[in-house]
Amino acid sequence: MKKKLVSRLSYAAGAFGNDVFYATLSTYFIVFVTTHLFNAGDHKMIFIITNLIAAIRIGEVLIDPLIGNAIDRTESRWGKFKPWVVGGGIISSLALLALFTDFGGLNQSNPVVYLVIFGIVYLIMDIFYSFKDTGFWAMIPALSLDSREREKTSTFARVGSTIGANLVGVVITPIVLFFSASKANPNGDKQGWFFFALIVAIVGILTSIAVGLGTHEVKSALRESKEKTTLKQVFKVLAQNDQLLWLAFAYWFYGLGVNTLNALQLYYFSYILGNAHGYSLLYTINTFVGLISVSFFPSLAKKFNRKRLFYACIAVMLLGIGVFSMASGSLALSLIGAELFFIPQPLAFLVVLMIISDAVEYGQLKTGHRDEALTLSVRPLVDKLGGALSNWFVSLIAVTAGMTTGATASTITAHGQTVFKLAMFAFPAVMLLIAVLIFAKKVLLTEEKHAEIVDQLEAQFSQSHAQKPAQAESFTLASPLSGQLMSLDMVNDPVFAKKKLGGGFALVPEDGKVYAPFTGTVRQLAKTRHSIVLENEHGVLVLIHIGLGTVKLNGTGFVSYVEEGSHVEAGQEILEFWDPVIKQAKLDDTVVVTVINSETFANSKLILPIGHSVQALDDVFKLEGKKQKNEQ
Repeated sequence: MKKKLVSRLSYAAGAFGNDVFYATLSTYFIVFVTTHLFNAGDHKMIFIITNLIAAIRIGEVLIDPLIGNAIDRTESRWGKFKPWVVGGGIISSLALLALFTDFGGLNQSNPVVYLVIFGIVYLIMDIFYSFKDTGFWAMIPALSLDSREREKTSTFARVGSTIGANLVGVVITPIVLFFSASKANPNGDKQGWFFFALIVAIVGILTSIAVGLGTHEVKSALRESKEKTTLKQVFKVLAQNDQLLWLAFAYWFYGLGVNTLNALQLYYFSYILGNAHGYSLLYTINTFVGLISVSFFPSLAKKFNRKRLFYACIAVMLLGIGVFSMASGSLALSLIGAELFFIPQPLAFLVVLMIISDAVEYGQLKTGHRDEALTLSVRPLVDKLGGALSNWFVSLIAVTAGMTTGATASTITAHGQTVFKLAMFAFPAVMLLIAVLIFAKKVLLTEEKHAEIVDQLEAQFSQSHAQKPAQAESFTLASPLSGQLMSLDMVNDPVFAKKKLGGGFALVPEDGKVYAPFTGTVRQLAKTRHSIVLENEHGVLVLIHIGLGTVKLNGTGFVSYVEEGSHVEAGQEILEFWDPVIKQAKLDDTVVVTVINSETFANSKLILPIGHSVQALDDVFKLEGKKQKNEQ
């Protein structure tokens, strides 16, 4: 338990640093460019820089899936993800710090050289940040196969990222002003922005190292993919995962709207309200409200399901935009509107992240490949593309509205305010409406669908081990629980009835306690805790499957006392289930027990008669005689 806690806290620290970095890059760097990097009126250089950034990030649309594939193919003593998270975090943080300088005044003395150096440094920063970000979020499926456990881990991470993203908004104005040589400008000067970037870089480096030292990847045979995806197959794999692509399309419109409004907020408080400190107040509130919002995600997702929760999030955000747009210079109304817009954002992000995580198994079932990092690379790819376009749009609006170097609230014209408000409120609202329409019509990967997919993958795993030879000449299988004995052909499931998962027996359970029928090792444990595979010292593999269709319960009513890889003793309690939950869901509670590799034995038989009342650990099924190789 302590190991899991350290892993979760380390992952949360990584999420904190990740969002501190991303908030700085996606929201505040463009403010630095438009208000401090160039002289007043130098709109040409601002447009060149922002177009260069957009071109680099859009160009990486082709690179990001290759980054995900490179991570998937990584094999090292530190694992698949940690080298990229730590290395990418350190290099991208140092590069970001360099971008918050004018490279020794080259932006004024030699703009062409400045642009060349800027482009190279930005590209290095962007590529290594992509490695870090993709590797970091791709760890979620590796930390657990349980959909609900992923939600808990992601909630931990979202708490960290919520604090990180909002804390930047709280401290940026005080930090920049504190380190600025001149306090005349409400947004400080270049010196103040450099020290702010230095703090962000230090946070990025330390939290990346924390992830490398503290997280632990779960070892599971289900996660193993014997085939590696080649570079030529990358885009084919993504194209075959239709749910991933439709979700990415919806998320792109969602992100474009959200990023635009969020990026324009500092301009709004500085140049429309004329109260830059109100921005710090907003993000102070956001920090606490965001933590409360995130803490409700697991219960809300379970009660309403993810799709309905996403619809509710969009509805509240649209309401917030409406209130925000009618604030008319009122700080109180501005804060209320901004909060209504912000509250659902962590929840909507988690919905998207969970569905993308579940798309790992969806893609694995469709293609035969398990490409975790490749699949998870789609989210940062979409974030990057949306961020590039929103930053370009924000710079255009800032210049058009007159919010550049030397501007104050009093210098913004009525026309400038109108243009700004249309961009800040109308554009994001349209983007959110498009996003929710795509999500409603095309995203079909629900929690129930994902559970069924995992069940199919587990069945494939069992079938693939059916021919694994047992080393014993004979084997007697005890019952793992008490109940009324049935033959497999009485089971209302053709997979079991036709012995596709091996010979054995079934039981109508008398209670919910499940014991290890022999001493051995847990080879597979379903994420929903409704099935388990044990292996004894002679290589005999036994499947215990509780109920039919119980994967749909998503683990509700099931408790596991062991983990994959655990050593168990004969008679040790390994699972427990509450039978009324199964019956209330109108599901069959039959417990099926099979020897997966029973085909390696010549003969099998039930020791006790059908209908017999079996007690836990009674001998029930016997296998004997090894088949010759030509018989198997």
